[in-house]
Parts: sequence; C-alpha cells; structure tokens
Amino acid sequence: MTSLRNFDLNLLVAFDILMEELNVTRAAERMFVTQSAMSHVLHRLRQQLDDPLLIKTPSGMKPTPRALALIDPVKEVLKEVELLIRPPAAFEPLTSQRRFVLAATDYMELLLLPALSERISRLAPGIAVQVKRTEASFPAGALENGSLDVVLGFESVLNPPSHLNRLTLFSDRMACLARKAHPMLKNGLSLTDYVALPHMLISRTGSPVGLIDQKLQEMGMERRIQLTVPHFLSAPLIVAQTDMILSLPQRIAEQFTRFAALDIFPVPVDLPDYELTMIWHPLRDKDPALVWLRKQLADIGRTFAAL
Repeated sequence: MTSLRNFDLNLLVAFDILMEELNVTRAAERMFVTQSAMSHVLHRLRQQLDDPLLIKTPSGMKPTPRALALIDPVKEVLKEVELLIRPPAAFEPLTSQRRFVLAATDYMELLLLPALSERISRLAPGIAVQVKRTEASFPAGALENGSLDVVLGFESVLNPPSHLNRLTLFSDRMACLARKAHPMLKNGLSLTDYVALPHMLISRTGSPVGLIDQKLQEMGMERRIQLTVPHFLSAPLIVAQTDMILSLPQRIAEQFTRFAALDIFPVPVDLPDYELTMIWHPLRDKDPALVWLRKQLADIGRTFAAL
C-alpha cells in the first residue's frame, strides 16, 4: 500500500503534464527531460498509484478512470503547493497599515525618530510606530517572539546576545556640557577641573558609576556625582542653571546647545568611541516590511555617519 511517506511528490508535477499532453514525448519536452526519462517517470507513477494511468489506443494515449479521477485533485494540490512556496508579497509602504515596535534609549529617540517620522509620514503614512524604553536586561525574548521588531542603542551598553543580527549605524564620542560663562571654565576644561566640579549623571539603570568612573578609578581619581537622572529630558535646563557639568554623547550635546545656553568641552579622559547599533532577530531577517524599516534606519544612520 502506497503512503505519503514513500510517495515521491515530484511525480505529481509529471502526472499533471502527462494528463495535459497525453503524450510522453511532448510531456518530456515540457519537463526538459529525455523521452526515456519521461517514460521512466510514467513507469514509476504506475507503480506508485498501482494503475496504468495512460493506455495506448489507435487514437493515441487515453487516461484510465483512475487517472481521470486524479486530474482535478492533483491540480488543486499543485496550486496549494505553489502558494506555499511563493515568496512573500512585496511590501507596499504607501498602502501598508503595519505597526512597528522599536526599543530605544532616549538618545536614539532624540537623534533618529525625527528623521524616521518624517520618512514614514512621506513614504508610508498608514504605518504606526511604537517606541519602548530599553530595559536593564536586553529584550532578547521580545525580539524572538515578534513583540519587538528592532532594538536601537549603544552596543557596548546593550550587550546583545551573539546570535542576533546587528548593524552599526554610526559612532559617537563623549563630550561635556557646562553652562555658558561657567566661572571655572574660562580657560577650558582640564582633568583637574573635571574631577573638582559637581557632575550630573544620566543613568538609565540607576547605576551611580559608568565607563568614565572606571577610567578615573584606574587613574586614582574620582568625580562627585551630585545629581542622577534616568533620561536626557531635563538635563540641558538643569546644567544651564547650575555649576554642574554633564558628560554625554557629542551628538546629543550639539542638539542641546540649540535650545539652552550651554558650551561643549572635550572630556579630559581617554575614552573609546561608542557604536550606535540596530539589532534584530534572524527569524525576521527576510520579513519584507522589516527589511524596509531597517533600510530607513540604516539610511538615516548613514546621514549621521557622514556628518
């Protein structure tokens, strides 16, 4: 008895063509095989289905009742298989109602979201975007189950698992903000000044120390953190009205000087550049909508990298 497990499903394609042509030679031409190979295929079909299927008559090859009964069902099966293996439909941004969910730090929100929102409004007005805060632990589970599409942030801070896909968008370096006409910074910001002045610290996890503090500790120094906040929102207004200084990425510092009376100084500590990274799960690497979203973010990243 023939079962699906030992039936060669490729034979169904040959059966469909044989039933349309009722001729082994013409069927062989359509399948791009030799006549002898097609005859062998017909022989296998007869064995698998336990029926002669095609019989020679004076007027040509004729299908048996068993073959006639199979013609329409086989065509339906092949249509279903074609639908299954067809590539995903192309993403149409102009008509899409897709909802994207991103996880990002407020740094990434400040830099990327204005440009991303402008692109979506222009290219894909039906799309909705939700931005979630990045948490202390990396949201690998949310990326895997699809409740989160992309994570954006400093790779060294996010520390994503190695199996996830990632793309560096651009890099940034640390700078220091102080209020204009700061009485201690008339001649610039020295390391002595940096350690002596009170600091404002932005820490999304609440940790009172970071890479700067580790570097200072290696140098036998320590800075005084006077105020710690979890985000950038209030930072420029506070620094502009106090003697505190704030160490933060250069690109955000430049943004803050546009709406507060602030000066930018190099951080007098040798620090590496930070890589701003987009991270996603390989399970959704080929999703056409997410491919489009990642391209928009990559394009925006390239504009910052070129600055």
